[in-house]
Amino acid sequence: MKAARLVGPGRMEVVETAIPEPGEGQVRIRLEGCGVCASNLTPWSGPEWMRFPTDPGDLGHEAWGVVDALGEGVRTVRVGDPVAVLSYKAYAEYDLADASAVVVLPEALAGRPFPGEPLGCAMNIFRRSDIRPGQTVAIVGIGFLGAILTRLASQAGARVIAISRRPFSLDVARAMGAAETIPMENHADIIERVRDLTGGMFCDRIIEAVGKQWPLDLAAELTRERGKLIVAGYHQDGPRQVNMWLWNWRGIDVINAHERDPKVYVQGIREAVDAVASGCLDPTPLYTHTYPLERLGDALNDTRDRPDGFLKALVRLS
Repeated sequence: MKAARLVGPGRMEVVETAIPEPGEGQVRIRLEGCGVCASNLTPWSGPEWMRFPTDPGDLGHEAWGVVDALGEGVRTVRVGDPVAVLSYKAYAEYDLADASAVVVLPEALAGRPFPGEPLGCAMNIFRRSDIRPGQTVAIVGIGFLGAILTRLASQAGARVIAISRRPFSLDVARAMGAAETIPMENHADIIERVRDLTGGMFCDRIIEAVGKQWPLDLAAELTRERGKLIVAGYHQDGPRQVNMWLWNWRGIDVINAHERDPKVYVQGIREAVDAVASGCLDPTPLYTHTYPLERLGDALNDTRDRPDGFLKALVRLS
């Protein structure tokens, strides 16, 4: 099979490697595609702790495809089932996963892109955000995740204020149900705008979905007394400082919404399947760029550089 691996900072190659055999309790998936996650960008940049080359397929974890083979004891899926899968070497034509990490897709979704991991991540963040009708919710950072959360929050009856750097992202936020949009330009101006929109009360819920220091600082400033600050951004480039005086003074609840329990991940994917299959959520317009496996490097560069019109990259494998 073909598989991609990183061979140095900003360098990848496609190699031929053996198709893996499923062990007991495992499923082999013939992959149709894999989403490109921003968490790949730090390994792609080549930090000191990174070791090259990576294993074939490594870093890919947003996959979907068709069940190709079953290991001993697997009874929950069948060969030929279309599935979303939580696996970790999915920049390849085949990957293995525990049967418990495979979610069967309904026929209506078969053959359609379905990067289960980020969709499930959005559902889990939304659940932990405790968003209710009538609340004011600000979402700082409208990428793929922020756009989906905008839709979920607005459908839940919240008034959504979307804050993002790019005009394209703000257009997406409006299409996904945001009541107000604010360019992420001047710190003080954003605070004053939100103050005006909320009658000086600020927001019941703030979801920070960027993963950088300044947006995290801004999110805290926009959280009302006894509000909830939900950290959805992936902060992997170093330590963070927080304004503990402000957090204390306002009595803010701070929620790190990243899940690590595979069972919770999979539950989120199941909820995403239900939402998309029922028509409550349509992520299709958010898949803006598609690449073959041989152009994974371009997909990673565009995920980093965010050219105009870019929101989410998919690598197609079949």
